[in-house]
Amino acid sequence: MLKERVLSAIVLIAVVFAALFLFSPFYFALAIGAVATLGVWEWTQFARFKQFVWRFVITAVAGAFVFLWIFSEADYLNAGRVFQSHAEPILLGAVIWWIVAFFLVISYPKSAKLWGRSPILQAIFAFHTLVPFIVGVLSLRLDNYVADALHGVQLLLYVFILVWAADSGAYFVGRALGKHKLAPKVSPGKTWEGVIGGVFTAAVLAFLFINFAGENLFVHGNIQSLTALSAATVVISVLGDLTESMFKRESGIKDSSNLIPGHGGILDRIDSLTAAVPFFSYFYFFVL
Repeated sequence: MLKERVLSAIVLIAVVFAALFLFSPFYFALAIGAVATLGVWEWTQFARFKQFVWRFVITAVAGAFVFLWIFSEADYLNAGRVFQSHAEPILLGAVIWWIVAFFLVISYPKSAKLWGRSPILQAIFAFHTLVPFIVGVLSLRLDNYVADALHGVQLLLYVFILVWAADSGAYFVGRALGKHKLAPKVSPGKTWEGVIGGVFTAAVLAFLFINFAGENLFVHGNIQSLTALSAATVVISVLGDLTESMFKRESGIKDSSNLIPGHGGILDRIDSLTAAVPFFSYFYFFVL
């Protein structure tokens, strides 16, 4: 199991870096669209669609929407422009969704009476999770693309590394000091001590990076506002993880799928990022 997990992780990292550094904006967008479409396939379980035919039809319709949207914007994407007339409201919609998700999580399992058996609400949740993720990733990746094709890669990796650092900090602090459960009805393994440790780890990393290396990377905000945004992004990433755990618990599944050997499904790998990336993107581009 460990060998399978390690090999899968190596392949995943190689694929991610190949897409970041080798794909043109249009093909990178197609790759992100494919990830989101696979996410829809997994999400159909949360809406309690068990039959293969219905899951396939829903995924195919969602995939057609995503790919036709990306195809229609191909020239703009290759010029470094990301859904200019739609990006801000879509990302703002994600921020609002994660506020709603917070209340769903803290009130679970009572909140499940509202959404647990509602395919319509699940479709709305999926849209505001996966579509803003596409927009957020592309907005960061293609920032200042014409002047410097690799500028956005660094910006996107910064957000990824923030979340990964917070996960590591939370894991070690939680194991050493964790006593108080964060959300025992949703994810019994998470503790307040772990979350605080993760946020602290990410905040220190963000402050040091922004202070010593961020001058050429960040064109919005200052040290204080960017550090605060980075810490808030980590908090939201925890909410992304908890929300997917809540959906899995309600639908009675352990992993969103077995698409990635040793790791579960696509949503299991990107749950934190689906919250963190749109949140950071909205405040970085439209608030700071």
